[in-house]
Order: sequence, then structure tokens, then C-alpha cells
Amino acid sequence: MCGIYGLVSLTEAPLARGDLLDRMGAVLRHRGPDDCGAFRSRHAAFGVQRLAIVDVRPQARQPFVTPDRTTVLACNGEIYNAAALRTRFSRYPFRSRCDVEALVPLLREQGEGGLDHADGMFGLALWRATDRSLVLARDRAGEKPLFYTHLDGEVWFASEIQALLIHPGNPPKLDGLALTQYLTLGYTLEPRSVFQRIHKVPAGTSLTFCGAAAPRRRPIGGPHVVVPVSPMGARARLRSLLEDAVTKQMRADVPVGVFTSGGVDSAIITAIAVRTATRKVHTFTAAFVDAHHDESAQARRLSRELGTEHIETRIGEGELETAFSALMKGMAEPLADPALLPTYLLARTARQHVGVALSGEGADELFGGYPTYLGHRAAAWYGTLPAAIRRAAGAAAARLASNHRPVAPSFLLQRFTAHAGEPWLDRHLAWFGTGLVGHLQPEALDAVKADLPVAECPNPVAAAMALDYRTYLREGLLVKLDRAPMLASLETRAPFLDPHVTAFAAGLAPGEAIRGWRTKHLLKDAAAGLVPGWVLRRRKRGLSVPIAGWLNRGLRAEVDRLLHPEKLRCTGVLRGLPIDQFIKEHRGGQANHARLLWPIVVLQAWLEHWAPGEIAR
Repeated sequence: MCGIYGLVSLTEAPLARGDLLDRMGAVLRHRGPDDCGAFRSRHAAFGVQRLAIVDVRPQARQPFVTPDRTTVLACNGEIYNAAALRTRFSRYPFRSRCDVEALVPLLREQGEGGLDHADGMFGLALWRATDRSLVLARDRAGEKPLFYTHLDGEVWFASEIQALLIHPGNPPKLDGLALTQYLTLGYTLEPRSVFQRIHKVPAGTSLTFCGAAAPRRRPIGGPHVVVPVSPMGARARLRSLLEDAVTKQMRADVPVGVFTSGGVDSAIITAIAVRTATRKVHTFTAAFVDAHHDESAQARRLSRELGTEHIETRIGEGELETAFSALMKGMAEPLADPALLPTYLLARTARQHVGVALSGEGADELFGGYPTYLGHRAAAWYGTLPAAIRRAAGAAAARLASNHRPVAPSFLLQRFTAHAGEPWLDRHLAWFGTGLVGHLQPEALDAVKADLPVAECPNPVAAAMALDYRTYLREGLLVKLDRAPMLASLETRAPFLDPHVTAFAAGLAPGEAIRGWRTKHLLKDAAAGLVPGWVLRRRKRGLSVPIAGWLNRGLRAEVDRLLHPEKLRCTGVLRGLPIDQFIKEHRGGQANHARLLWPIVVLQAWLEHWAPGEIAR
């Protein structure tokens, strides 16, 4: 795990500002505090801040350069099939045991096509001096980030945006459509970033820059798994794939732990890790002071039954404030997910004990874990009811008292009745977005919809799952799982995003993941006998954060300051938004507006630090 960065000249001219390489590395130091390395030539400069996970010796320092100095590789991530690649290219003069070095002969022999044979998570840059070409690529799921800017015949790249803001020709000018995406979804969609001229390398893609031509785009291929016909065979196959994924992601030269909540996803990972590990597995969980949001008792019980070394991170409003400040200063892109805060705090604790933590991201999108999927299924039935009954149900739901508890039935019912009659995409955005959808200007919302990678599928549940995998998981959850832990210099891995597991999930029929009203039906069946039965029977909670009360108490003064009418800077798409009314109703208990207030608070705080002279239009 590392922070990579660099710049190349695609013309005959030498690099104009190769002297800025060290400054780029300095702002990414948190991603790799163990070591740093650099390569410099007339037309290319590569740098790597290293977090030593596999082969911690100096010989494994990146970038890797071929003996003839014509090929240079910098890679952030882990290559899980490195041993097989080393055997395949046994005649190459490897200088380390580092997993990343195994890519060098593969890519030198096969070019970008070699990435089809790389099993892992990665954001990488490959320089070929022979034709002065640059390859930038990201893993299939998008676990590892990579950004770039292409200006004046040069391409600059980095694992995080802040290293690219050093470019003298790249002022922090905001992208209006990206901000609209953020206000709708809570994140921005690839290939956009929140800044103009700075782009994301799309997940599962390699971009090849050469000369003045536009970059050549190539999708990264992957494994194709045939799903067994029988349900029993599918359960056994899924369990086997998960065991393989966790086992290979446990490999490291530093201790490996697991983020747990007491839910089924992290329980599966923990149970397999305990069976695989050669040393006692550490598990980590957030213990909220707010009892309504605290799941630490379930995680503690799981630890006792599986036999892990369990460590809790106490989280109250003071700790949330610390995390909020650190993340606003440390992330050069806004993210509205409140779970970013406890993830950072959890990672900071875990880093004191382990170098790597496994997490359960991806299970909900791949195997149907969200209540919204049941909502889409119920909407078809709800639409058959007489209009008078639907109106009465909606009115009754609207009168239910505001509830600050996570995933409260009253909250879910209110949202369901308010949007069940809409087309599936509109209700999905209303159920799953920031809560600001109804307040956006119609043309702004249409622009966001046009950028969504919506698959043509007659089944709204399957379509919603596919959309969530390509948007919410990729641009929200995985950004959270990378940026927050990396601010604490902790590597995270997501076994559910193993390419064999995701290929298996993609081949499932719509009714196999969710059966009746049971979410994650197949995954839970595959986990039977592996994890305690009570885990499989628990209602889904997710990592819920007590934002609603915090807005009224410890964060009250900051909310008043940031959302004061004279301070508001998101003027365009939110023009006319009655923020004062929302705050008044929220504080008075008439409604819980935390969901829509929080993204605006985050954006305002983020703008103060990263774009102080810009107006979000």
C-alpha cells in the first residue's frame, strides 16, 4: 500500500517542473510513512511514499525500474497472485519479494493486456521510455484511487487529488456538475472529480497516453465463473470463493485484523480469518456513547465466540469532532457519508496493533443487503392498491413522529410511501441519496441522471444493485475505506471484492441473492455453520452515526456558522433551499433533517479548506 505520484512529458520537451516531485510526495506522506523512493529522467519523474506490507526491506522500495531503465512502475495496492506471476517469469531478475514487482515482467511482455492476469487491488502508473508512453490503471472494483491532469503536453498523476493541486497551471476551480452530483448522491461520479481539469482513472480501466493523441482506453478483463445450477451447489461455491478470498488477503508481513460490527459480512470474514491465521486475529469495532447507534455488544459477543483479540474504539461527540476536523483538512474531495468519521477513528486505533484491516464492503451490493431493494420489490405490490388506500397510508406515515434512531421503521415507512409510485430510478435516488433530490433544480437533476451508469434491466431490484455497485460502492464506500484509514496509515482490504467473488455474484439470477423478503439470502445460507446463528438472524443496521443529535449539541455552533446565509457558498443548484427552516424543525424535533443538512455542512467546511476563493455554483 502506497501513495504514488509523478509527471511525464509526452513531447520532445523535457519536464517543465520536475522539481515539484518532492512536494507532491510530501502531501501524500500519510499514505506511506515507512519509506519513499523516486525515479527521475528528462521526460519522467515518479515518486512513491511506501507503507511496507509485503517485504518490508529496502530492496522492495518503489518505483521498480527494469535493468535497461526503459520501464518504470509505481503501484499502490496489493497483487494477490504475485507468487504465481513470479513462477511464470522466473527468469526475470527480481530484486525483492514485493508483490508489486511481479507486475513488471508481466506488463513489459504483454503491455496493458497483462492487467487481465493481475489479481488484486491497484492504482498504477507505467512509463515506457522507448515510445514515451504512460499507462494509468485501476483495479476492477475501484478499491484503489488514481487521479490525473493532462496539461500542456504533460500528464501528472497521483493517488490523491491534493498532490495535483501543486501543478502551477491547475488552480482549484470547482466543477459545477460534479458538485451537483455530490449534492444529489453524496459523492462525485467517475471520471469527474470535484475540480475541473482533474480526473479519475475509471475503475477497471487502463488509460494509455502517447504523444498528442487522446488517451487510449482499455477495459481490464477478469475471471468468468459459471454459477452452479443447484442452490446447494451455489452455496458451496460461494463459501469456497469467500474462503479463498479471505485466505489470500490475510497474507502480509505485518499483522492483519478485521473491522467488525457483529453483522453477517464482517462475521464471515472474521470466522474465515480465524481459521486461516497463524497468529491470533485482532478485531476492531466502534463503541458509540449513543446507545441507539452502538453495536459494540454484538461485536464483543462475536469476538468471544470466535476467539479473537477484540479492541473497541469509544466514540462520543468529542471524538467525532476530532475526526471531522482531520478529514476536512486531509481529504481533497468532499464525501457526505457520516461513516467516514468512525472509520477514521477505528483505523487510528487499529494502526496501533496491525498494518492491515479487512472489511466487509461490497457484500450488500453484490448479494442484496439493503432495505431499499425490498422497497423496490414492495413498490410493485403497493402500486396495485387502490389510490385511496395509498393516500391514506402516505398520510398516516407522514404523521409518524420523527425518530433519530438508525433505520427506524417509521423513517423507512415514510420514505417508502412518499416515493413508491415513482419510476425506480427516481425513487432509488430519493431513498438512497442525500435527501436533497427534491430541492434540486430539474435541469440539474437531469444532468446527474444522464451521467449515471444505469443498466437496461426489467427487474428494478437487479438494476438498483448494479447501479449501487458502480456508484455508491465505488465512489462512496470505497473512497471512505481508502481515504479515512490511509490518513491513519492503515491498509484496508475488501475480500468480497475479490474478482472471482464479484464474477460469481454477477452471474446470479435476480431471485437468488434476495428470496422473498430475506435480504442476502444466498450469502446467509453460505455462512450457515461458519458464523453463529444469531448473527444470521440479526436485522441489518450498518455503521450508523449519531449525526442528528450532534447537529443539535456539540456541532451546533459550527452548523450555525457554516450554514449562515452570508456564509453559504453552494448558491446555484440549491438556490431557494429553506435551510433556516430545516434547522429550526430539526432542533425543535418536528422532523429529522440530519440526512439533508449533513452534506451541506460537509461541503461548506470542505470549501473553507480546499477552495476558499471559489463559489459552488
